Amino acid sequence: MVSLTLDGLTGASQDRMTAEHKTGAYQMMLHINLWSVLWLAVGLLMSGEGLLFLGFVQRFPEVLTKMVIFGIASAIGQVFIFITVTTFGPLPCSIITTTRKFFTILGSVIIFQNPMNSRQWVGTVLVFLGLGLDSAYGKEKKDSKSAKPVSASR
Repeated sequence: MVSLTLDGLTGASQDRMTAEHKTGAYQMMLHINLWSVLWLAVGLLMSGEGLLFLGFVQRFPEVLTKMVIFGIASAIGQVFIFITVTTFGPLPCSIITTTRKFFTILGSVIIFQNPMNSRQWVGTVLVFLGLGLDSAYGKEKKDSKSAKPVSASR
């Protein structure tokens, strides 16, 4: 529930940034990542995890190469996400990522025979049903009752 709530708040903020400030994909990505670095730095300093990380890197320096590769791959993925958000909006981006996650889970179950319990199957069916309903009915035009009446001037 927290994740969905934060997704909704993020989507609304991204819609507003795009509409009011004509924010581009790279500009939005830069500023969101700068805020993330700020909050993570505060968390690292307050928790003491930063010093533990430095000790870990001293013991296992090869982890830095793997972190750089992971960072580059993440940045490339973020570029596609932010281009989708600024071009199509946060809701289609959310639908795309949910669909990708759904098929990843389904592939994991089919290809690697990872078991799912009945609650997980119900959740999977609900996601598939929601995506199907959105695909079928999400793009319908609003009915004529919601249109603003045109007043005749005399």
